[in-house]
Amino acid sequence: MDWYLGNYWYLFLLLLLPLLASFLIRFLKWKNKKKEIFADSQFHEGLFEKRSGFTRFFPALYLLGALFLIFSIIDLLNGSEEVKSNQRLNNVIFMLDVSNSMNAEDISPNRLTEAKNLMINTMHKMKNDKVGIVIFAGEAVSIMPLTTDYNSAETYVNAIETNSMQIQGTDFLKGMQVVVDKFKNVSKGSRKVVLLSDGEDNEGNDNAAIKLANKEGIMITSVGIGSDEGAPVPEYQFGQLMGYKADVNGETVISKRQTEALNKMAASTGGTYIDGNNINEAPDRITDALNKKLSSSETMVRSQNANHYYQYFLAVSIFFFFLIYIFNPKRDFNV
Repeated sequence: MDWYLGNYWYLFLLLLLPLLASFLIRFLKWKNKKKEIFADSQFHEGLFEKRSGFTRFFPALYLLGALFLIFSIIDLLNGSEEVKSNQRLNNVIFMLDVSNSMNAEDISPNRLTEAKNLMINTMHKMKNDKVGIVIFAGEAVSIMPLTTDYNSAETYVNAIETNSMQIQGTDFLKGMQVVVDKFKNVSKGSRKVVLLSDGEDNEGNDNAAIKLANKEGIMITSVGIGSDEGAPVPEYQFGQLMGYKADVNGETVISKRQTEALNKMAASTGGTYIDGNNINEAPDRITDALNKKLSSSETMVRSQNANHYYQYFLAVSIFFFFLIYIFNPKRDFNV
């Protein structure tokens, strides 16, 4: 339990105590002076009601009552405690392939747009899961940290293009390395990756990516996008179609979906391979795959101002004023 000073600006109320003490002293002097004016001191016992010895403590009781009343207003002590709560949720990073082959139009309008729509539709089916986004080609970068702000995530997704990566290619290991870095504060049991790609592995690092994922406790749900027949890869410059990718012989390259690496990465990490060409079914299948091994994530929550103790100070203040009321027979300011 940590303790904090409450409404500290109300500490200025303590300045009223010297004023109250000064007022009580001046009042007592004024009262005694009036008695002296009214009659000599030898006649006071017969003229004035004899006070009990307890009434001598009334000034102190007034001051103590006021002091504890101020403490209750300040909320002098309030507690902050850490509460552990177990929540069943996923921490999901969407790892999106943005290599040029994702511009292929064998899936309408193209593979990348299909992948982005899958990501958005899948997020719409999530509730409390945290999501992040990593894009990769020949290099990789995180464009959004883990968050439950799905509206912001959708904005990030819509802005993704294949020209987001300067170094082209398809390096699954580079993407997984960035994912691992984003998962460093997440328990291994709740690390999930949704890999969206056409599966063309130009670097041959799928086995290294699998090894790293298993070491870090990451489950991969892979989503294959593109047709087995394939399609030419458009090449754009400043948003204008300049032609189609060709090989060294000048022949147009036909990019086909390669599922071998995607299947292997999913199976080797306890995940599932999903055909991403059906926009209506794939989001449900992705969420089902993620929820099959839903883990408990223990979260430490600091409950600020969870406990207040002003009522105890108020009770003490009332007690002092109650004593004054009980032992003051005239029920007036008899000090």
